[in-house]
Amino acid sequence: MKLLLTAAACALCTTSLGATPLQNAPAPETAIRTPDVIFVPTPPEVVDAMLDLAQIKDGDVLYDLGSGDGRIPIAAVKRAKVKATGIDIDPERIAEARASAKEQGVADRVTFKQEDLFTTDFSDATVVTLYLLESLNEKLKPRLLALRPGTRIVSHAFTMGDWQPEETREIDGRRVYFWRVPQR
Repeated sequence: MKLLLTAAACALCTTSLGATPLQNAPAPETAIRTPDVIFVPTPPEVVDAMLDLAQIKDGDVLYDLGSGDGRIPIAAVKRAKVKATGIDIDPERIAEARASAKEQGVADRVTFKQEDLFTTDFSDATVVTLYLLESLNEKLKPRLLALRPGTRIVSHAFTMGDWQPEETREIDGRRVYFWRVPQR
């Protein structure tokens, strides 16, 4: 039943977003599996706060897990000389992200991959951004904790269970959480 409701919500969300002009977008790739969450865009002021909290800087390697329309990686490459990659399982979101990057003139500086964020390799990350459910964050937590010590992790709206954030900020009623991978 839950999967059916999620699929219905995705269809409704996709229909409501269907007015987005994507005439020049390449045809979507084939779906790997049903997404774990519906796409809800992060407001621009929250994107800015996430990148501020992550202390994004030249040389960083940023992965946005569940990147949706790509707004966080796109904003990151506009802000600093970073290697930014968005990972999303939904081929429609990847097509939107690539079209948006092209439209904003940064397609040559950002990468979008249609992959499963639970199996993709992001081991070279210095920054990871997330807007997933807490249950998904917790499922990712062992992989995040295995990253290089000092890697910065920022989540919009959802925590990581018993892993307490170093900092929490509120932006227009929305929470953003920050962790740093500890020394082993």
